[in-house]
Amino acid sequence: MIKESGWKIKSKEEIHDIYQFCEGYKRFLDAAKTEREAARFIEGYLAGQRFSQNAADERVFRVHKGKEVLAFVRGTKGLAEGMNIIVAHIDAPRLDLKQSPLYEDVDLGLLRTHYYGGIKKYHWVAIPLAIHGVVVKTDGRVIDIVIGEKEDDPVFIIDDLLPHLSRKTQDEKTLSNAIDGEKLCLLFGSLHLVGEEKESIKRGILKLLYDQYDIAEDDFISAELEVVPAFKARDVGIDRSMIGAYGQDDRVCAYAILEAIARTARPERSCLAIFVDKEEIGSEGNTSMKSNVLQIFLYDILEGMKIKADEVLVRRMLFSSKALSGDVNGALNPTYQEVHEKQNACFLGRGVSISKYTGHGGKSGASDAHAEYVGEIRRIFSKEKIIWQAGELGKIDEGGGGTVAKYLAEYGMDIIDCGPALLTMHSPFEISSKLDVYETFRAFSAFFKS
Repeated sequence: MIKESGWKIKSKEEIHDIYQFCEGYKRFLDAAKTEREAARFIEGYLAGQRFSQNAADERVFRVHKGKEVLAFVRGTKGLAEGMNIIVAHIDAPRLDLKQSPLYEDVDLGLLRTHYYGGIKKYHWVAIPLAIHGVVVKTDGRVIDIVIGEKEDDPVFIIDDLLPHLSRKTQDEKTLSNAIDGEKLCLLFGSLHLVGEEKESIKRGILKLLYDQYDIAEDDFISAELEVVPAFKARDVGIDRSMIGAYGQDDRVCAYAILEAIARTARPERSCLAIFVDKEEIGSEGNTSMKSNVLQIFLYDILEGMKIKADEVLVRRMLFSSKALSGDVNGALNPTYQEVHEKQNACFLGRGVSISKYTGHGGKSGASDAHAEYVGEIRRIFSKEKIIWQAGELGKIDEGGGGTVAKYLAEYGMDIIDCGPALLTMHSPFEISSKLDVYETFRAFSAFFKS
């Protein structure tokens, strides 16, 4: 652990390696703006790294419902001795289209949305937005939708109120109430369909959707369409030392885990990478860390190894495992330093962060790692010369947050939160340090082979 910027101790050659690694990370961010797209990217990457669907192989992966991925590398030790597990979530705060979203008002066509996860609603107005997702037809056909990412694509926007008229409607309200959730409606079109007298704009949009995408109005009911920022990942800073992009919480850890598991070969302890959905809404649902997907996957692994798969063995495997919850922390904000307790805060550029506990207030809802396990992680990082720091998320009663760590801790395994710190977390344009991204990858690689 160091108490200064990690950039100070990196050579020119090491900085070059960091920048090169982050080019791949930026490509991942651009290709994976939804949990489905992230899972698809991860699936393709693993397949190219000799992972297979055959549970008898030494490198195995599974994709669950297109939103969750598990990847396993068999070790030389028996599974009863446990595994090294790292988990990250691949969902991110966003806006979802409602099931009946399209309406017409004041000569405009608009789409109603319902926000997902912890957002600041005012972040999402007056910025270019794209629509990603799937529409499932009644005959089972799945139509993939991405509108707003190509240079010649249209983009969408949520209108904001001009400052000349916002004094009573917005300015005198608290910041969290200035934008009402039901007013996060997407500006979608304005052309009238010739020959139609009623709802001619809405009908014109529906005709366009049907002609171009084979989508009818009722198809929105069985659709998952997500509204995300239309901009791409960019270098930030005159020295290009940082990355600005949507969805870095927590796809930064997902990418670091993916690269780490792909480069892991014949470890002593078997290694397991888990990429899960639904963390941003409390890990609810059958693609979340609360689901039984992990156990089912391990049953498949055991059967592939010609070992009788029973609940007792799986429970023993998980009980004896060691894990990292790959998730981000909030970096010390240079403008709002008062919300942090500086002595125990994370700094951008000081390497991967470990958080002994999460939660809020008196550690409510936290997973609190044992001191012995923190010492073990320190030894692993020290051996590999990982640049790391320890920190917590803000002052005690300022707020707080949670991760998926507590759901793995329920199996009895040791686990601690570990990942880079971000600025502007949960905004449409989060900021990471390239050094921290790279050290997170190095930390995960070191843990897998420990």
